[in-house]
Amino acid sequence: MPVIAFVNQKGGCAKSTTSVHFAYWLYRQQHRVLMVDADAQRSSSIWLSSMDADPPIPFEVLQTPDELLDRIPELTAKCEYLVVDGAAGLAESTRAILFRADLAVVPCQPTGVDLRSASDAVRLIRQAQSVRSGAPEAAVFLSRAVKGTKLLDEAIALLSKSDIPVLKTVIYQRQVVADTFGQGATVWNLAGKPASDAATEFNNLFQEILGMVP
Repeated sequence: MPVIAFVNQKGGCAKSTTSVHFAYWLYRQQHRVLMVDADAQRSSSIWLSSMDADPPIPFEVLQTPDELLDRIPELTAKCEYLVVDGAAGLAESTRAILFRADLAVVPCQPTGVDLRSASDAVRLIRQAQSVRSGAPEAAVFLSRAVKGTKLLDEAIALLSKSDIPVLKTVIYQRQVVADTFGQGATVWNLAGKPASDAATEFNNLFQEILGMVP
């Protein structure tokens, strides 16, 4: 079963937010999904534990390179999709994830610091691809962006020149998305137009992601 990993060594790029929303999106479509939380903060596993899902979305906390390398193949037999919330700041754990992933997705905020961090993640992906004869597939998308800003336009232009596919969907900064963790929810569980608009963006993003799964 496919392993889809969200990786970026920089915190605050919406990696956990996207991972949890993606897992819930698959869950809503009746897929058997399992989350691997590889981040030391354990945001995604704490989030899933607080959600009112019946049955609950299962997860495993794997935080060392050896655990990730050893357990991910075993866990794929238990689900249709394995979603990995990658570690922040731990290159060896990220490498271990990339040696097991079928698709690596890099969330990136449109700032100079985040673009540099994304380039580091892309470098690790390219290293894994050279060892694994092309795997994993990979893509970047812009997250927590502010509409109509020069920074967003510059980030899109810069990423378009990279050697990794850039997904068309942009996830814009909204307070309702930031509130979901504290409410043990996703945007699909919340009312109002901001939640509905965010849900549309996530739906478009996740359809793009599934279209890249080998």
